[in-house]
Amino acid sequence: MRLRPSTSHWGAFSAGLDENGHLQVAAHPEDPAPSPLLGNLPSALTDPNRIAAPAIRRGWLERGPGPDPKRGHEDFVEVSWDEALDLLSAELRRVRADHGNEAIYGGSYGWASAGRFHHAQSQLHRFLNAFGGFTSSRNTYSNGTSSVVLPHIVGTANDVLRNGSSWPTIVANTELLVAFGGVPEKNVFVTPGGVTRHHTPGFLAQLADRDVEVALISPLRADLPQRLAARWYPIRPATDTALMLALAHTLAAEGLHDRHFLDRYCTGYDAFERYLFGADDGTVKDAAWASALTGISGADIVDLAKRMATHRTFITVTWSLQRIEHGEQPVWAAIALAAMLGQIGLPGGGFGHGYGSMGDSGDIGPNFQVPYLSQGINPVKQFIPVARIADMLLNPGTRYQYDGTERTYPDIRLVYWAGGNPFHHHQDLNRLRNAFARPDTVVVHEPFWTATARHADIVLPTTTALEREDFGSGRRDTHLVAMHRIAEPCGQARDDYAILAGLAARLGIEERFTEGRTAREWLEHLYGTWRQRLAGKGIFVPSFEEFWEEGGFRLPNMETDRTLWADFRADPIANRLATPSGRIEIVSEKVASFGYDDCPGHPAWLEPVEWSGGERAARFPLVLIANQPHTRLHGQLDGGAVSQAAKVAGREAVRLHPDDAGRRGISDGDVVRIFNDRGACLAGALLCTDLRPGVAQLPTGAWFDPAGSLCVHGNPNVLTADVPSSRLSQGCTGQHVLVEIERFAGEPPGIVVNRPPVISRTREV
Repeated sequence: MRLRPSTSHWGAFSAGLDENGHLQVAAHPEDPAPSPLLGNLPSALTDPNRIAAPAIRRGWLERGPGPDPKRGHEDFVEVSWDEALDLLSAELRRVRADHGNEAIYGGSYGWASAGRFHHAQSQLHRFLNAFGGFTSSRNTYSNGTSSVVLPHIVGTANDVLRNGSSWPTIVANTELLVAFGGVPEKNVFVTPGGVTRHHTPGFLAQLADRDVEVALISPLRADLPQRLAARWYPIRPATDTALMLALAHTLAAEGLHDRHFLDRYCTGYDAFERYLFGADDGTVKDAAWASALTGISGADIVDLAKRMATHRTFITVTWSLQRIEHGEQPVWAAIALAAMLGQIGLPGGGFGHGYGSMGDSGDIGPNFQVPYLSQGINPVKQFIPVARIADMLLNPGTRYQYDGTERTYPDIRLVYWAGGNPFHHHQDLNRLRNAFARPDTVVVHEPFWTATARHADIVLPTTTALEREDFGSGRRDTHLVAMHRIAEPCGQARDDYAILAGLAARLGIEERFTEGRTAREWLEHLYGTWRQRLAGKGIFVPSFEEFWEEGGFRLPNMETDRTLWADFRADPIANRLATPSGRIEIVSEKVASFGYDDCPGHPAWLEPVEWSGGERAARFPLVLIANQPHTRLHGQLDGGAVSQAAKVAGREAVRLHPDDAGRRGISDGDVVRIFNDRGACLAGALLCTDLRPGVAQLPTGAWFDPAGSLCVHGNPNVLTADVPSSRLSQGCTGQHVLVEIERFAGEPPGIVVNRPPVISRTREV
């Protein structure tokens, strides 16, 4: 058996087919901590949900385009590739002629492949740009709130999210790590484009070896590796901002804040201090006030503030904290708190965002641009914040606020999705199903019968990364990996490039899209252009043939450990930030000028609407945390061995504290119903004491399996609210939701998402 190199978002590997045709996978030999998610890969070739041939929803095929509530409920008819592409090209022409390119939504937000050429979003956007453009999306579900608010505070999002202090600097210099949301090790195995050498688990082990003091502030003890002897503060979910404000109040009241740093490097502190002391609203944000909200004792809050002031302290906030209502506030408050300590720009001090949220945060790999496919220029300037897709489809023509501007939702007639699954990452899936009934046509490229494919009209089967050639590399990756074809395509599957090239030929834009190249010729061209560019900088890169034969290329590390914040601290005039003041804006006059009551011009405590007033909390007394799974990337390869092994009673596992389970008559392994007034899902109960009482945890990613408003498989997004973080960012709020849980009585409904929908090979019913 010959093993060939490839990579995935969760790690580089080699793979091959044994004598029985089964996929065998071996981690990259240089990876010190291979991801367990590699164990899901073998199922990719044999999953019964693979789409074998182009398929069209029967109602669309027989009745033609138009809004249809039967979308997601009807069977499909297999057709030839020629018929599918002919029908789709005709529909694209019709929508453009009747409604304009703005009526086409190019979704394609997703993680289909670590390959840089066969990157589904780039492929589709390049095609649609050649066709005249499309309505696009902006930001991400992962950190879309932070991406909008950070430039107002520190002038940049990228330098906070991508170029913060390295783990070696933290390990060597930090004395106290205050981790809001922890540093969840399960997430550090993943980076868009791949990770060849997973460094972060080793650095976390070094923190433990050095006995660095860690304050874990999270409802979940699992948000930090057990080997780190942290002090756990099991905070009430969504109250981190209140704790940060109380810590800041303690620093100010005790005279422990760094006035020199605040005066020289920041603007707006005095107004913020007035807020802390309740000068205008009458509420002092002290430890006693925060204790009632957070469930952490006032004495512990005061003690933590004093330890932060007397140690080299690094404050980190996970992305999960900004995926909530008013998610801007914990990010802003953490920066204000770090500024009050005066350690921003010092080795091992200051703040970070996303450590433990992604594998590249704090990593030491090179920050290196690798070859990629240009998407071209989109002539259509219309866009939406990515998490507002259901609002857009349900409310065309409605005006809304975004980052100080007023915008209007377009009237979308055709949704074109490749390489993504909104029925995984969007909130309130029953509302999203209604939204997907509104367009005239929904087109999906997919290898598997995901919920998004099942809610489409035209479904085009695509290859997986194992079935095509490419190269891959992630942010801070140490290698560019040659991705060899491991297996032949499943059924009639084609890669996205071949599908779109066929469409482009029918639409008269083939030359603009393909430039006359095959997929292999594109790989050689992109690599060769990149190689020439680096040669101009004196960097040797082997020929494509040598690269391909070797299986990869170690990228040169030209990075230093100097960050924006070290330069800013050294000279805040010469290295002024890209904010209006050139300094850290603890108070932003610009944000204040927008007049948003859900995001004022400084860090503030704003009670979540989800549990304000107490009425909903009385009906739904448990806070459900819908975080990232440890058994897969989002919903990818949910049928894989690692993901399936963690199921309980065949469904996603919901973790409950024994006290909460006992009051409800729930035992370990029971099938339970989790519900609120938006929907319900079934899950398997898993009792454990490493989470705060009153909190349940159900990871995202179980494939949506609806039976009415009930998901029988355990997808928490039937419960979450499809509301924005604020009018500033319009970000996603899917991290927390109020629910009740009960033991399911009787025989639970069977799971059907593990097999394809009804597919006919003839047009007759």
